Amino acid sequence: MKRSVDRILTTHVGSIVRPPALLQFPAAERRVPSGSYEAALKDHVAEVVGLQAKAGLDVVNDGEFGKSSWANYVLDRLSGFEPRPDTIVPATWLGRDRFRFAEFMAGAFPRALTGSPADACVGPITYKDRWSIRRDIDNLKAALAPADVVEGFVTTVAPASVGYDAFNEYYEDERDYVFAIADALREEYLAVYDSGLILQVDDAVLANMYDELVQTSPAHYRQWAELRVAALNRALAGIPEERIRYHVCFGSWHLPHVADAPLEAIVDLILAVNAGAYLIEAANVRHEHEWRVWEKVKLPAGKILMPGVVTHHTTTVEHPRLVADRIVRFAKLVGRENVVASTDCGFAQVETIARVHPQIMWAKFESLAEGARLASQELWGR
Repeated sequence: MKRSVDRILTTHVGSIVRPPALLQFPAAERRVPSGSYEAALKDHVAEVVGLQAKAGLDVVNDGEFGKSSWANYVLDRLSGFEPRPDTIVPATWLGRDRFRFAEFMAGAFPRALTGSPADACVGPITYKDRWSIRRDIDNLKAALAPADVVEGFVTTVAPASVGYDAFNEYYEDERDYVFAIADALREEYLAVYDSGLILQVDDAVLANMYDELVQTSPAHYRQWAELRVAALNRALAGIPEERIRYHVCFGSWHLPHVADAPLEAIVDLILAVNAGAYLIEAANVRHEHEWRVWEKVKLPAGKILMPGVVTHHTTTVEHPRLVADRIVRFAKLVGRENVVASTDCGFAQVETIARVHPQIMWAKFESLAEGARLASQELWGR
Protein backbone atom coordinates (compact mmCIF):
# COMPACT_ATOMS: atom_id res chain seq x y z
CA MET A 1 0.00 0.00 0.00
CA LYS A 2 1.42 3.34 -1.06
CA ARG A 3 2.11 6.04 1.52
CA SER A 4 2.22 9.83 1.21
CA VAL A 5 5.98 10.01 0.77
CA ASP A 6 6.37 13.39 -0.94
CA ARG A 7 2.75 14.54 -1.21
CA ILE A 8 -0.65 13.71 0.23
CA LEU A 9 -2.23 10.87 -1.72
CA THR A 10 -5.98 10.74 -2.31
CA THR A 11 -8.55 7.95 -2.39
CA HIS A 12 -12.21 7.37 -1.58
CA VAL A 13 -14.27 4.78 0.28
CA GLY A 14 -15.66 2.86 -2.68
CA SER A 15 -19.19 3.20 -4.02
CA ILE A 16 -19.80 5.57 -6.91
CA VAL A 17 -23.19 6.49 -8.35
CA ARG A 18 -24.04 3.93 -11.02
CA PRO A 19 -24.51 5.00 -14.64
CA PRO A 20 -28.15 4.83 -15.77
CA ALA A 21 -27.12 2.60 -18.66
CA LEU A 22 -26.07 -0.14 -16.24
CA LEU A 23 -29.26 0.10 -14.21
CA GLN A 24 -31.34 -0.34 -17.36
CA PHE A 25 -30.47 -4.03 -17.29
CA PRO A 26 -33.03 -6.03 -15.28
CA ALA A 27 -31.87 -6.83 -11.74
CA ALA A 28 -31.99 -10.56 -12.43
CA GLU A 29 -29.68 -10.11 -15.41
CA ARG A 30 -27.21 -8.18 -13.26
CA ARG A 31 -26.95 -11.13 -10.87
CA VAL A 32 -25.91 -13.81 -13.37
CA PRO A 33 -23.38 -13.97 -16.21
CA SER A 34 -24.89 -12.26 -19.25
CA GLY A 35 -23.02 -11.33 -22.41
CA SER A 36 -24.54 -7.90 -22.98
CA TYR A 37 -24.48 -6.88 -19.32
CA GLU A 38 -20.93 -8.13 -18.78
CA ALA A 39 -19.68 -6.18 -21.77
CA ALA A 40 -21.42 -3.03 -20.56
CA LEU A 41 -20.07 -3.51 -17.04
CA LYS A 42 -16.50 -3.82 -18.27
CA ASP A 43 -16.85 -0.67 -20.38
CA HIS A 44 -18.31 1.34 -17.51
CA VAL A 45 -15.62 0.18 -15.08
CA ALA A 46 -12.98 1.37 -17.57
CA GLU A 47 -14.79 4.69 -17.84
CA VAL A 48 -15.17 5.23 -14.09
CA VAL A 49 -11.51 4.46 -13.43
CA GLY A 50 -10.59 7.06 -16.04
CA LEU A 51 -12.96 9.58 -14.46
CA GLN A 52 -11.42 9.02 -11.02
CA ALA A 53 -7.97 9.63 -12.49
CA LYS A 54 -9.22 12.77 -14.25
CA ALA A 55 -10.67 14.04 -10.96
CA GLY A 56 -7.24 13.69 -9.37
CA LEU A 57 -7.71 10.57 -7.24
CA ASP A 58 -4.62 8.43 -6.75
CA VAL A 59 -5.98 5.17 -5.32
CA VAL A 60 -9.11 4.09 -7.17
CA ASN A 61 -11.56 1.25 -7.65
CA ASP A 62 -14.35 0.02 -9.90
CA GLY A 63 -17.01 2.12 -8.16
CA GLU A 64 -18.50 -1.15 -6.88
CA PHE A 65 -20.35 -1.34 -10.19
CA GLY A 66 -20.40 -5.14 -10.10
CA LYS A 67 -22.12 -5.29 -6.70
CA SER A 68 -25.74 -4.74 -5.76
CA SER A 69 -24.85 -3.08 -2.46
CA TRP A 70 -21.98 -2.48 -0.06
CA ALA A 71 -22.84 -5.47 2.19
CA ASN A 72 -25.83 -7.57 1.16
CA TYR A 73 -24.24 -8.32 -2.22
CA VAL A 74 -22.42 -11.09 -0.41
CA LEU A 75 -25.61 -12.98 0.45
CA ASP A 76 -25.78 -13.88 -3.26
CA ARG A 77 -22.21 -15.21 -3.06
CA LEU A 78 -22.70 -17.32 0.07
CA SER A 79 -24.59 -20.54 0.64
CA GLY A 80 -26.67 -21.10 3.76
CA PHE A 81 -29.02 -18.09 3.62
CA GLU A 82 -32.62 -17.90 2.42
CA PRO A 83 -34.99 -14.91 2.20
CA ARG A 84 -37.80 -14.70 4.75
CA PRO A 85 -40.02 -11.99 3.27
CA ASP A 86 -42.77 -12.59 5.83
CA THR A 87 -40.40 -12.16 8.78
CA ILE A 88 -39.82 -8.51 9.61
CA VAL A 89 -36.85 -7.51 11.76
CA PRO A 90 -36.42 -4.11 13.42
CA ALA A 91 -33.76 -1.66 12.24
CA THR A 92 -31.70 -2.07 15.40
CA TRP A 93 -28.65 -0.67 13.60
CA LEU A 94 -30.28 2.77 13.82
CA GLY A 95 -30.24 2.65 17.61
CA ARG A 96 -32.54 4.95 19.50
CA ASP A 97 -32.77 7.47 16.66
CA ARG A 98 -35.63 5.48 15.21
CA PHE A 99 -37.71 6.36 18.26
CA ARG A 100 -36.19 9.76 19.04
CA PHE A 101 -37.06 11.06 15.56
CA ALA A 102 -40.06 8.87 14.75
CA GLU A 103 -42.05 11.59 12.96
CA PHE A 104 -39.09 12.45 10.75
CA MET A 105 -38.32 8.78 10.08
CA ALA A 106 -41.90 8.10 8.98
CA GLY A 107 -41.39 10.32 5.97
CA ALA A 108 -37.65 10.18 5.32
CA PHE A 109 -36.80 6.57 6.16
CA PRO A 110 -39.92 4.47 6.80
CA ARG A 111 -38.06 1.19 7.29
CA ALA A 112 -36.67 2.66 10.51
CA LEU A 113 -40.17 2.22 11.93
CA THR A 114 -41.53 -0.68 9.92
CA GLY A 115 -38.43 -2.90 9.90
CA SER A 116 -37.27 -4.94 6.92
CA PRO A 117 -37.78 -8.46 5.54
CA ALA A 118 -35.20 -10.83 6.97
CA ASP A 119 -32.83 -13.48 5.71
CA ALA A 120 -32.28 -16.65 7.70
CA CYS A 121 -29.22 -18.84 7.95
CA VAL A 122 -30.58 -22.34 7.41
CA GLY A 123 -27.49 -24.31 6.39
CA PRO A 124 -23.69 -24.36 6.22
CA ILE A 125 -22.21 -21.04 5.12
CA THR A 126 -19.69 -21.40 2.29
CA TYR A 127 -18.40 -19.16 -0.46
CA LYS A 128 -20.14 -20.44 -3.59
CA ASP A 129 -19.87 -17.66 -6.21
CA ARG A 130 -16.21 -17.33 -7.13
CA TRP A 131 -17.00 -16.02 -10.59
CA SER A 132 -18.29 -12.59 -9.53
CA ILE A 133 -15.23 -11.56 -7.53
CA ARG A 134 -12.98 -12.84 -10.32
CA ARG A 135 -14.92 -10.76 -12.87
CA ASP A 136 -14.72 -7.62 -10.70
CA ILE A 137 -10.98 -8.08 -10.21
CA ASP A 138 -10.36 -8.66 -13.91
CA ASN A 139 -12.43 -5.62 -14.91
CA LEU A 140 -10.58 -3.37 -12.50
CA LYS A 141 -7.13 -4.61 -13.47
CA ALA A 142 -7.91 -4.10 -17.14
CA ALA A 143 -9.11 -0.57 -16.43
CA LEU A 144 -6.05 0.25 -14.31
CA ALA A 145 -3.55 -0.71 -17.00
CA PRO A 146 -3.83 2.53 -19.05
CA ALA A 147 -4.85 4.77 -16.13
CA ASP A 148 -2.58 7.38 -14.56
CA VAL A 149 -3.18 6.36 -10.94
CA VAL A 150 -1.08 5.03 -8.08
CA GLU A 151 -2.92 1.76 -7.33
CA GLY A 152 -6.31 0.08 -7.13
CA PHE A 153 -8.43 -1.41 -4.37
CA VAL A 154 -11.40 -3.77 -4.12
CA THR A 155 -14.08 -3.43 -1.45
CA THR A 156 -15.41 -6.40 0.50
CA VAL A 157 -17.60 -6.75 3.57
CA ALA A 158 -16.59 -7.65 7.14
CA PRO A 159 -18.20 -10.49 9.11
CA ALA A 160 -19.96 -8.05 11.46
CA SER A 161 -21.73 -6.41 8.52
CA VAL A 162 -22.91 -9.57 6.76
CA GLY A 163 -26.65 -10.12 6.98
CA TYR A 164 -27.39 -7.19 9.25
CA ASP A 165 -31.09 -8.02 8.78
CA ALA A 166 -30.47 -11.78 9.08
CA PHE A 167 -30.71 -14.28 11.90
CA ASN A 168 -29.24 -17.72 12.59
CA GLU A 169 -31.30 -20.90 12.64
CA TYR A 170 -28.54 -23.36 11.82
CA TYR A 171 -25.44 -22.90 13.96
CA GLU A 172 -25.40 -23.93 17.59
CA ASP A 173 -24.32 -20.54 18.91
CA GLU A 174 -23.41 -17.02 17.88
CA ARG A 175 -19.67 -17.67 17.80
CA ASP A 176 -20.02 -20.59 15.39
CA TYR A 177 -22.29 -18.49 13.16
CA VAL A 178 -19.96 -15.48 13.05
CA PHE A 179 -16.84 -17.55 12.48
CA ALA A 180 -18.55 -19.51 9.70
CA ILE A 181 -19.24 -16.21 7.94
CA ALA A 182 -15.61 -15.18 8.44
CA ASP A 183 -14.25 -18.46 7.10
CA ALA A 184 -16.39 -18.11 3.97
CA LEU A 185 -15.38 -14.49 3.44
CA ARG A 186 -11.74 -15.48 3.64
CA GLU A 187 -12.04 -16.84 0.09
CA GLU A 188 -13.04 -13.42 -1.19
CA TYR A 189 -10.28 -11.68 0.78
CA LEU A 190 -7.68 -14.08 -0.58
CA ALA A 191 -8.92 -13.62 -4.13
CA VAL A 192 -8.32 -9.87 -3.86
CA TYR A 193 -4.94 -10.31 -2.20
CA ASP A 194 -3.79 -12.87 -4.75
CA SER A 195 -4.74 -10.48 -7.56
CA GLY A 196 -2.20 -7.90 -6.39
CA LEU A 197 -4.89 -5.30 -5.64
CA ILE A 198 -5.41 -3.68 -2.25
CA LEU A 199 -8.09 -5.33 -0.11
CA GLN A 200 -10.60 -3.03 1.61
CA VAL A 201 -12.94 -4.42 4.26
CA ASP A 202 -16.09 -2.40 5.01
CA ASP A 203 -17.63 -2.61 8.46
CA ALA A 204 -20.31 0.00 9.15
CA VAL A 205 -22.33 -2.33 11.35
CA LEU A 206 -19.52 -2.61 13.91
CA ALA A 207 -20.21 1.02 14.75
CA ASN A 208 -23.93 1.05 13.93
CA MET A 209 -24.86 -1.53 16.58
CA TYR A 210 -23.23 0.47 19.37
CA ASP A 211 -26.26 2.48 20.49
CA GLU A 212 -28.61 -0.52 20.47
CA LEU A 213 -26.31 -2.80 22.45
CA VAL A 214 -24.98 -0.35 25.03
CA GLN A 215 -28.55 -0.02 26.31
CA THR A 216 -27.95 -3.42 27.88
CA SER A 217 -24.46 -2.38 28.96
CA PRO A 218 -21.22 -1.13 27.42
CA ALA A 219 -19.72 -4.53 28.21
CA HIS A 220 -22.45 -6.20 26.14
CA TYR A 221 -21.54 -4.15 23.08
CA ARG A 222 -17.83 -4.82 23.53
CA GLN A 223 -18.42 -8.56 23.83
CA TRP A 224 -20.46 -8.47 20.61
CA ALA A 225 -17.84 -6.37 18.79
CA GLU A 226 -14.75 -8.21 20.05
CA LEU A 227 -16.15 -11.51 18.77
CA ARG A 228 -16.53 -10.01 15.30
CA VAL A 229 -13.12 -8.36 15.29
CA ALA A 230 -11.61 -11.72 16.24
CA ALA A 231 -13.52 -13.39 13.40
CA LEU A 232 -12.32 -10.76 10.92
CA ASN A 233 -8.71 -11.17 12.01
CA ARG A 234 -9.01 -14.92 11.52
CA ALA A 235 -10.34 -14.35 8.01
CA LEU A 236 -7.41 -12.01 7.28
CA ALA A 237 -4.74 -14.31 8.69
CA GLY A 238 -1.67 -14.54 6.45
CA ILE A 239 -2.55 -11.48 4.36
CA PRO A 240 0.08 -8.78 4.99
CA GLU A 241 -1.36 -5.84 6.87
CA GLU A 242 0.10 -3.40 4.36
CA ARG A 243 -2.27 -4.87 1.75
CA ILE A 244 -5.42 -4.27 3.84
CA ARG A 245 -7.59 -1.17 4.38
CA TYR A 246 -10.34 -1.27 7.03
CA HIS A 247 -13.28 1.11 6.76
CA VAL A 248 -15.65 1.91 9.60
CA CYS A 249 -18.41 4.49 9.23
CA PHE A 250 -21.60 5.45 11.02
CA GLY A 251 -24.08 4.84 8.23
CA SER A 252 -24.48 6.71 4.96
CA TRP A 253 -28.15 7.57 5.30
CA HIS A 254 -29.19 11.23 5.52
CA LEU A 255 -30.57 11.01 9.06
CA PRO A 256 -29.88 12.81 12.37
CA HIS A 257 -27.08 10.43 13.53
CA VAL A 258 -27.52 11.35 17.19
CA ALA A 259 -27.23 7.64 18.01
CA ASP A 260 -23.83 7.29 16.31
CA ALA A 261 -21.07 5.68 18.34
CA PRO A 262 -18.46 8.11 19.68
CA LEU A 263 -15.17 7.36 17.94
CA GLU A 264 -13.36 7.38 21.29
CA ALA A 265 -15.57 4.47 22.42
CA ILE A 266 -14.65 2.21 19.50
CA VAL A 267 -11.25 3.39 18.27
CA ASP A 268 -9.43 0.60 20.11
CA LEU A 269 -11.64 -1.96 18.37
CA ILE A 270 -10.88 -0.39 15.00
CA LEU A 271 -7.13 -0.46 15.66
CA ALA A 272 -7.38 -4.08 16.81
CA VAL A 273 -8.15 -5.12 13.23
CA ASN A 274 -5.01 -6.36 11.51
CA ALA A 275 -4.96 -3.80 8.72
CA GLY A 276 -2.40 -1.36 7.43
CA ALA A 277 -4.81 1.55 6.98
CA TYR A 278 -7.99 2.76 8.65
CA LEU A 279 -10.69 4.81 6.90
CA ILE A 280 -12.95 6.80 9.23
CA GLU A 281 -15.53 9.57 8.92
CA ALA A 282 -14.11 12.97 9.80
CA ALA A 283 -15.76 15.53 7.50
CA ASN A 284 -19.43 15.58 8.45
CA VAL A 285 -20.95 17.74 11.17
CA ARG A 286 -21.52 14.85 13.55
CA HIS A 287 -17.93 13.56 13.51
CA GLU A 288 -15.54 16.28 12.35
CA HIS A 289 -14.68 17.17 15.96
CA GLU A 290 -13.31 13.67 16.50
CA TRP A 291 -9.92 14.61 15.10
CA ARG A 292 -9.29 15.33 18.78
CA VAL A 293 -9.33 11.59 19.48
CA TRP A 294 -5.93 11.39 17.79
CA GLU A 295 -4.51 13.84 20.31
CA LYS A 296 -4.88 11.08 22.90
CA VAL A 297 -4.78 7.89 20.82
CA LYS A 298 -1.51 7.07 19.10
CA LEU A 299 -1.74 5.68 15.60
CA PRO A 300 0.32 2.45 15.74
CA ALA A 301 3.70 2.58 14.04
CA GLY A 302 3.61 1.79 10.35
CA LYS A 303 -0.15 2.33 10.03
CA ILE A 304 -1.96 4.82 7.78
CA LEU A 305 -4.95 6.97 8.65
CA MET A 306 -7.35 7.73 5.79
CA PRO A 307 -9.74 10.31 7.24
CA GLY A 308 -12.76 11.56 5.38
CA VAL A 309 -12.12 15.17 4.36
CA VAL A 310 -15.15 15.49 2.10
CA THR A 311 -18.54 14.00 2.90
CA HIS A 312 -21.48 12.39 1.13
CA HIS A 313 -23.86 13.90 3.70
CA THR A 314 -24.34 17.27 1.99
CA THR A 315 -24.66 18.61 -1.52
CA THR A 316 -22.44 21.54 -0.63
CA VAL A 317 -19.04 21.02 -2.24
CA GLU A 318 -16.25 21.52 0.25
CA HIS A 319 -13.85 24.36 -0.52
CA PRO A 320 -10.34 23.02 -1.30
CA ARG A 321 -8.88 25.25 1.44
CA LEU A 322 -11.15 23.62 4.00
CA VAL A 323 -10.13 20.20 2.70
CA ALA A 324 -6.47 21.19 3.00
CA ASP A 325 -6.96 22.45 6.54
CA ARG A 326 -8.53 19.13 7.54
CA ILE A 327 -5.65 17.20 5.98
CA VAL A 328 -2.99 19.36 7.62
CA ARG A 329 -4.66 18.96 11.00
CA PHE A 330 -4.43 15.18 10.76
CA ALA A 331 -0.90 15.30 9.35
CA LYS A 332 0.29 17.29 12.34
CA LEU A 333 -1.25 14.72 14.68
CA VAL A 334 -0.11 11.45 13.10
CA GLY A 335 2.60 12.47 10.62
CA ARG A 336 2.21 13.62 7.03
CA GLU A 337 3.49 10.31 5.63
CA ASN A 338 0.76 8.49 7.58
CA VAL A 339 -2.20 10.36 6.04
CA VAL A 340 -4.06 9.57 2.83
CA ALA A 341 -7.01 11.88 2.18
CA SER A 342 -10.34 10.16 1.61
CA THR A 343 -14.11 10.55 1.73
CA ASP A 344 -16.36 9.86 4.71
CA CYS A 345 -18.22 7.04 2.99
CA GLY A 346 -19.38 5.93 -0.43
CA PHE A 347 -21.89 7.76 -2.60
CA ALA A 348 -24.09 4.82 -3.66
CA GLN A 349 -24.22 2.10 -1.00
CA VAL A 350 -27.01 0.39 -2.96
CA GLU A 351 -26.87 0.31 -6.74
CA THR A 352 -30.11 2.29 -7.07
CA ILE A 353 -29.12 4.99 -4.54
CA ALA A 354 -27.33 8.27 -5.17
CA ARG A 355 -26.44 10.09 -1.94
CA VAL A 356 -25.75 13.19 -4.04
CA HIS A 357 -26.13 13.95 -7.74
CA PRO A 358 -23.20 12.59 -9.79
CA GLN A 359 -22.13 16.11 -10.75
CA ILE A 360 -21.82 16.96 -7.05
CA MET A 361 -19.94 13.74 -6.33
CA TRP A 362 -17.34 14.42 -9.01
CA ALA A 363 -16.98 18.03 -7.86
CA LYS A 364 -16.29 16.73 -4.34
CA PHE A 365 -13.61 14.38 -5.68
CA GLU A 366 -12.00 17.28 -7.52
CA SER A 367 -12.07 19.42 -4.37
CA LEU A 368 -10.50 16.51 -2.46
CA ALA A 369 -7.66 16.36 -4.96
CA GLU A 370 -7.14 20.13 -5.00
CA GLY A 371 -7.21 20.24 -1.21
CA ALA A 372 -4.56 17.53 -1.09
CA ARG A 373 -2.38 19.60 -3.43
CA LEU A 374 -2.72 22.64 -1.18
CA ALA A 375 -1.97 20.56 1.91
CA SER A 376 1.08 19.04 0.22
CA GLN A 377 2.45 22.51 -0.55
CA GLU A 378 2.07 23.45 3.09
CA LEU A 379 3.41 20.21 4.53
CA TRP A 380 6.37 19.77 2.20
CA GLY A 381 7.04 23.45 1.53
CA ARG A 382 6.75 23.17 -2.22
